[in-house]
Amino acid sequence: MTNIPETPETPDTPIGPDSSAPALPLLIVDGANVVGSVPDGWWRDRRGAAERLRDRLVAYAASGTAELPGPLELVLVVEGAARGVASVPGVRVAEAPGSGDDRIVELAGEAAGRTCLVVTADRELRRRVTALGAGVTGPRAVLG
Repeated sequence: MTNIPETPETPDTPIGPDSSAPALPLLIVDGANVVGSVPDGWWRDRRGAAERLRDRLVAYAASGTAELPGPLELVLVVEGAARGVASVPGVRVAEAPGSGDDRIVELAGEAAGRTCLVVTADRELRRRVTALGAGVTGPRAVLG
């Protein structure tokens, strides 16, 4: 189920040092939830699973998803044993010092005024971010 709020085609929130370029749409990925949606042995190496997801997400930064055309600012939120995963070009990794859900809500709140889509299947997290104006979609959006 996809729920993207309607926003102008050119977001008003500037990015970059000159603050004149429009902000890219923001895609926030709930790393623990997306990794946990595929029973492939991820629990044996949570950090490795998060790194594999990060690497898979790189392509979406340029191309976007079916719900959100690219280019995108893409943030992968990791927590717990998955902390320590480095950012790569196209994917910024945001470590949650505590709850990954709380960090995602914080990022969605900071995105006010721009298009924001959160990838998660967590019902409570979906409720929290949609209350802030973000859209939501499930893990299949980035798992193919």
